[in-house]
Parts: sequence; C-alpha cells; structure tokens
Amino acid sequence: MKAYVFPGQGAQFPGMGKDMYDSNPEAKALFDEANEILGYDITKVMFEGTEEELKETRITQPAIFLHSVIKVLTNQDSFEPAMTAGHSLGEFSALVAAGALSFQDGLKLVQQRAEAMQKACELQDSTMAAIVGLEDNVIEEICESVDDIVVAANYNCPGQLVISGSVPGVEAAVAKLTEAGAKRALILQVRGAFHSPLMKPAEDELRAAIEATEIKAPVCPVYQNVNAKPETDPAKIKENLIQQLTAPVRWTQTMQNMIADGAELFIEAGGTGKVIRGLIRRVDRKFPTEAL
Repeated sequence: MKAYVFPGQGAQFPGMGKDMYDSNPEAKALFDEANEILGYDITKVMFEGTEEELKETRITQPAIFLHSVIKVLTNQDSFEPAMTAGHSLGEFSALVAAGALSFQDGLKLVQQRAEAMQKACELQDSTMAAIVGLEDNVIEEICESVDDIVVAANYNCPGQLVISGSVPGVEAAVAKLTEAGAKRALILQVRGAFHSPLMKPAEDELRAAIEATEIKAPVCPVYQNVNAKPETDPAKIKENLIQQLTAPVRWTQTMQNMIADGAELFIEAGGTGKVIRGLIRRVDRKFPTEAL
C-alpha cells in the first residue's frame, strides 16, 4: 500500500518547480493558472527568488503547495494512493491529491491561510523552538509549568518536538528544558507561534473560508494533523482543518498509524523530497521511502 505524504514549511528551495515548468506543458498551465489565482507572479519568486524571499510565509505556503500538488497532478498515471497525509500546510496538498479539494480551491485556501497567519504573527512577538532528546510528556509538563504561553506544537518524530508560543514563554521553556537534559533546545528563526493559541485570530479568519469551500469525500483516507487518524467524512475533514491552526501537528502518531494500517511505502511529494522521509526514518530506520 502506497502512502503519499506532503511537506510543510521548511521544504522550499530556490528554483523549485522550474524543471516541471520548462519540461511539462500541463505543469506550465497549472503554474500559469496559479499566478492568475494569486494575483501575482509566484513562479518568478519560486524560480528566481533567494532563500530569504522564499522564507516569507505568504510566499512559502503557496509555493510548497504548488510544488507538491503539481507533481501529483502531472503524474496521475502512476499515482495510486492508499492513504495520504501532510505536515501542517502539507495537509492541504494531501487533500487535493486525494480528490477532496480542487486545485483551485486548495490554492485559494492556502493563500488565505498564509495571509491570516502572517497577520496573527504581527499581533504579538512569538516564536518556536526545536527540542531534541526528551520524552514528549516531559516537554509537555515543562511547557505547562511556564507562566507565559508556550505549548507543544509539532510532534515531528520520536525524540524531536517543536514548541511554540510567546517569545518570553518559549525562552523560559528552553531554559527549563535544557536543565531537564534536552540534547538540544534551539529557538528557531521564525517570527510566529504556529500551532499554538496565538494563532486563534488566523483560525477565526480562516473558518469562514473553509466552511464556504466544497470538500468532497476523498478517494482514500486522509490522515489529519489534529488527531492523526484517517478521515473520509467531508464535514469532519473541514472541522479538523479549521482546528489545525491552533492544535499541534501529531506527525509522529500519524506515521505510526499509517504504518499500523498497512502502509508499505511512503512517497514524499514536493519540496526537497527529504524532509518527511527523514522523519519517517526516525520512526523506523528501514522503512522504505521514495521521493516523487
């Protein structure tokens, strides 16, 4: 059984998508359509922009979405998913790949999500930190002991968890986690507390857009970030998608559940093709993976 998985922010790279644009007329048509939908030339930034330009949330999210989804849409002959999942932003790619969302609606939602998150980031100084080498429950307990806002945000793989919150909250948690024996507790170069209560303004803004968008029953189960469980009911998919902005990404549990449910090969679609595969190897070093 093939499990297709889709990366989120962090999988971007300069020149992404140019090879598809230059060599595949179908891909070129989709990129050109994306420029019209977004109202600006995102392909110029993807193909010619610097790493710094690609890190901007309003660019990063649609760029990674397009790179992932166009890879799938132009490889339909060999695309046989038994299940899909995406890390944070990647969940939108997973839904399009599974036929639950159209390409056009998926891109519009990703654009709205990116802009809403950018606005939420500007309301309060906030950040995230990567924690390596501590049990999840220890990190959770230490975050709860901090007076300011800080929560577990991304359960990436066993032994690696990202926390998210206000700058004072994350700084205090990092100090306590270092004392508790973390092998690494590094504040990330991000200006936002993704997947934390500080994203509530973005969730509120995105809710209306998601509720107004048609989501169909997917052709295969989509494992969603909020609960790491397979879903095929459009109403439940919508609600989980709304909650995703303030809830943690349960990626460790997602990968474990997909393996338990019969996944035999993970295929990473989009970005560098290495991010999700690296996390899967931390779950099971010998588990087969490929890049699309």
